[in-house]
Amino acid sequence: MPEPEVSPDLAGMARTLRRWIISQSLASRVGHVGSALSIVDIMAVLFGAVLRSPGSEDPARDRFILSKGHAALALYAALRYVGILEEAAFRTFCADGSLLGVHPDARLRGVDVTTGSLGQGLSVGCGLAYGLRLRGLASRVFALLSDAECNEGQVWEAAMFAGHHGLSSVRAIVDLNGLQALGRTRDILDLRRLGRAFEAFGWEAVEVDGHDLAALLEVLAPAGDRPRVVVARTTMGRGVSFMEDRLEWHYRNLSPELAQQALRELDEA
Repeated sequence: MPEPEVSPDLAGMARTLRRWIISQSLASRVGHVGSALSIVDIMAVLFGAVLRSPGSEDPARDRFILSKGHAALALYAALRYVGILEEAAFRTFCADGSLLGVHPDARLRGVDVTTGSLGQGLSVGCGLAYGLRLRGLASRVFALLSDAECNEGQVWEAAMFAGHHGLSSVRAIVDLNGLQALGRTRDILDLRRLGRAFEAFGWEAVEVDGHDLAALLEVLAPAGDRPRVVVARTTMGRGVSFMEDRLEWHYRNLSPELAQQALRELDEA
């Protein structure tokens, strides 16, 4: 099967999202920039090519859940890019009275579920998928998790539920960047057999380079007859040399000098 073509617009979207994340992280003096950068390519494919009617009131629209809610700046950037969120609103990120907090808030257009407590997003997604099926709707439900979330037992309860009920509309995407708040994931709870664990509960598991737009499009767009997990191998801080695979950028804030360096690197890439 030939690989799906990735339009220059999709690649350009990913570059733009990274620039917006850097600029707004600096302006708001809020961290989690490394976590946001690691999922940019996934967000570009989802919002640029895969999700059906995001941000609309259509009952049959696809649902998206950012279970790793601390990467919300990547979600807000994607919503801005596709016209769901206005630029002026985007620039209120983490300002007093703004709906654009560190974690997504379902009161904001384009955000289907409020998230932030790690480990809950897949459970909510499976419940949504089950309810949508009862209503006879063909909506798909995409839940983007961090690898550290898979330390939570609730994730595996959800996986068992989805497998038992054959929730083929569910797509779990695991951002496997190998880092979490207190260290490397492999040192805290080893997840190298993550796909096999999902398969044991009746899921289809695929592994992909989480920064390869064509590969992501190939595994996220097609339908299947089982719930699917996409194990996306990514790099914390992708696109910025001094952030890549560095634990401190899970929380660290940008200085003006580092932000300018990051933007120069993104321009030259």
